[in-house]
Amino acid sequence: MPAPSSTVPMPEVRIMKAIVQSEYGSSDVLSLAEVDQPLVPDHGVLVRVRAASVDAGVWHLMRGTPFLIRLMYGGLRKPKHTILGSAIAGRVEAVGQAVTQFQPGDEVFGDLSESGFGGFAEYACAPEEALALKPNNLSFEEAATMPVSGLAALQALQDVGQLRSGQKVLVLGASGGVGSFAVQIAKALGAEVTGVASTPKVEMVAKLGADHVIDYTQTDVTLAGKQYDLILDAAAFRPFSDYLPILTATGTYVAVGGSTGDFLRVMVLGSLASKADGKQVKSLESKPNQADLVTLKELAEAGKLIPFIDQTFSLEDVPAAIRLLEDRRVKGKVAIRV
Repeated sequence: MPAPSSTVPMPEVRIMKAIVQSEYGSSDVLSLAEVDQPLVPDHGVLVRVRAASVDAGVWHLMRGTPFLIRLMYGGLRKPKHTILGSAIAGRVEAVGQAVTQFQPGDEVFGDLSESGFGGFAEYACAPEEALALKPNNLSFEEAATMPVSGLAALQALQDVGQLRSGQKVLVLGASGGVGSFAVQIAKALGAEVTGVASTPKVEMVAKLGADHVIDYTQTDVTLAGKQYDLILDAAAFRPFSDYLPILTATGTYVAVGGSTGDFLRVMVLGSLASKADGKQVKSLESKPNQADLVTLKELAEAGKLIPFIDQTFSLEDVPAAIRLLEDRRVKGKVAIRV
């Protein structure tokens, strides 16, 4: 009689709802679907996503433009990552055997851009280094707006711009996702901050704590007669060379956002401009890391960083949220309630 065969039980596959895409294109390629819930590896943390947020990186990945995006994240003809979404906040559902920092029930927030994305879903899985404990004074929606845009602002000011207390900072695009965080973080670091925005957004930038606000529809900041130690450009509507005259002799210009062409010009020509007159021209390459998430958490809990949410959408309305962001009609951030 043959020996009875032994079988290894397969892990239970659970279903969740997520926003998925199978091809590049406009928000029309996105749809709500039921997919398999991610399995938890030994070093992974499964998060029940309570909120997410949208940022410029989302629509670039969705459209597959510029083409460099496809080379960086895979999928030359169709997306390698079918569930987008980087910035999340939620509650830990399960942890892998090797995880030491978190346990089920912990409230966390994080950036999934280096771990496969997947934030526009009911559940997401990430290594523990991509997460930090959520600020205890923020809602899930508020916390979810911080990881991508907040990290970009912090790293542009602190790491790239080498901001020091007492310096004068100019934030271009001060009403946007990165800009709204940059104004507050620069103030927290002891800077005198001038924010630049359009007429409907001037009041909002003032409420963020900017010492001065310039309405660019009324005043050309390059002709206003002031100089700055650090210029953070989260808009890039003009060539960086336009701003060199209003930098101090040892000042720094940091490009954070804008068109691909403008960003590439900073990367290629910035070092030449820096060598020419001693002023520094740099671009940000933001990298998610846990230490910076903790810094954002501490700033928020100290009341020095308050996310500004323009609108909140449901998971099924992610396409509408992305369209709003693409149309540049947003003040601060757009949150997704899952």
